[in-house]
Amino acid sequence: MRKIPVTVITGFLGAGKTTLVRHLMSNAGGRRIALVVNEFGDVGIDRDLLLGCGDAACTDDDIVELANGCLCCTVADDFLPAMTRLIERANPPEHILVETSGLALPKPLVKAFGWPGIKARATVDGVVTVVDGPAVAAGRFASSPEEMARPDHENPLDEVFSDQLACSDLVLLNKTDLMTPEAIRSLSGDLSSRLRPGTKLIAARQSRIAPDILLGLSAAAEDDLASRPSLHDLMDAHDHEDFESFVLSLSPIDNPDDLEERLQSAIAAHDILRIKGFLDVPGKPLRLALQGVGARIERYFDRPWQAGEQRASRLVVIGQKGLDRNAIAAMIGAG
Repeated sequence: MRKIPVTVITGFLGAGKTTLVRHLMSNAGGRRIALVVNEFGDVGIDRDLLLGCGDAACTDDDIVELANGCLCCTVADDFLPAMTRLIERANPPEHILVETSGLALPKPLVKAFGWPGIKARATVDGVVTVVDGPAVAAGRFASSPEEMARPDHENPLDEVFSDQLACSDLVLLNKTDLMTPEAIRSLSGDLSSRLRPGTKLIAARQSRIAPDILLGLSAAAEDDLASRPSLHDLMDAHDHEDFESFVLSLSPIDNPDDLEERLQSAIAAHDILRIKGFLDVPGKPLRLALQGVGARIERYFDRPWQAGEQRASRLVVIGQKGLDRNAIAAMIGAG
């Protein structure tokens, strides 16, 4: 029986994973593609962005969301049953995409494909890591010399980023439209020096890449774990104690420009890693999606509000442990 190929899409918060998944599913070329999507946080923002992607091959039943914890922590409780439901369908998918949380380590997930109930039916076709080029070039994951000099120094952002790179079969250097050619060349060289032999590095804008480049790598990554080192190999488990998230509910947003200014101030004052959500703009029939990565904020109307759907403004805020939730809410104007 032919094994179903599975592509694991990983990458840090805001790198462009969901945009890549939506691009792949909208350009499936007739393939029956199923999607398992996981988020860090309490609101299914990424799943909601993917629903209704416009391709006849993409139905709501093809999307299985795992909302409690990351895939690498909960494979025994959530991921394996989800995979079993997909591969045991009467008409199983031809390919499965697994979009991990931006804080997930991919290696424990790949290891799960060696479990007896999955190994005979599915294989990890490849691990694709999406990299936010401008964020890495700006030193988002690097430690300062002063920090590195401390004997107790740890950098959880760099640890997650390094593990994602080390497990990759292909790295997508994304958002190159926001970088100069010189910066792209420099960063490409730096990243290439950190990758396993044979790992491909491809530059992209807005996660746009031909699906045939990503689908069909034939890596069988679950049989190649020894070549994918992880900083967490000796740990009994990986958790997210270094990070936290919370949800803000806002009133209808009459002036999105003013809200963006408040968000920028809160991001700078509290070193917020990621903000994402949907906004209700009075008088507009469309829902306003908001995506923030560091100081960069993007807004766009993604779809009409549905009949009977409650219009609401909600944002997920993600950062390192110790976020001052009350101060952030006050700065943004959340109720």
